[in-house]
Amino acid sequence: MVIIKTPEEIEVLREGGKHLAAVLYKLKEKVTPGISTKDLDIYAEKLIRELGDVPAFLNYRPEGAKTPFPASLCVSINDEVVHGIPNKKRIFKEGDIVSLDLGLKHKGLFTDMAITVPVGKVSSSSQKLMEVTERALQVGINAAQGGNTVGDIGHAVESFVRAQKGNYGIVEVLSGHGVGRAIHEDPYIPNFGKAGKGEKLVPGMVVAIEPMINLGTKNVTIDEDGYTFRTADGKNSAHFEHTILITEGGAEILTK
Repeated sequence: MVIIKTPEEIEVLREGGKHLAAVLYKLKEKVTPGISTKDLDIYAEKLIRELGDVPAFLNYRPEGAKTPFPASLCVSINDEVVHGIPNKKRIFKEGDIVSLDLGLKHKGLFTDMAITVPVGKVSSSSQKLMEVTERALQVGINAAQGGNTVGDIGHAVESFVRAQKGNYGIVEVLSGHGVGRAIHEDPYIPNFGKAGKGEKLVPGMVVAIEPMINLGTKNVTIDEDGYTFRTADGKNSAHFEHTILITEGGAEILTK
């Protein structure tokens, strides 16, 4: 069931979204060769708690998971699409691209955000992949207007990505989602679809839009840890996400 947020809840989500964006951009500055993914996770939790907030992902157990997620931050490197588990032995190196996916709970309500960043100088194909994925997110946000549908968002993202030069795969088994009172709420928001189809977007809805785009195949595999998704062909993947508020007109980005 889709949850329409109250004006009071929206104000709390605005505050939480600003906190989350501030934390994520501080983490971005720390992504340098020689830093471990666990170091970044520890720093993320520290920053969140200093703001008086709670890490949303730490000990979160999604439906079907055998164990709770053991970290505050998802750190996914190169061919890892999403949900990479931080580890002391996973060290950033020059040329990597790194997806940072983070959620926090502020005054009882959740926001969610992700960015993909380079480690030093990266290949031109990786740089283009990040640019295409970030632009795809904005295209999806532009389509997220009151009166439109979930299908309009997916169609906009898919049409944009398909128009780009290169063999980009849109991950279909993972999607955006509603967010606010829980980390994951209805509706399910794929990054592909047909215009005019699916759940209608109503002012007061809060959703996370998050394109996940691969350099090759759309297909993915999942590691034995039960969380880390990878590209099936071993090529790089990028991921960008914002939590947005649906309004009568254009969407309001809450995580900025």
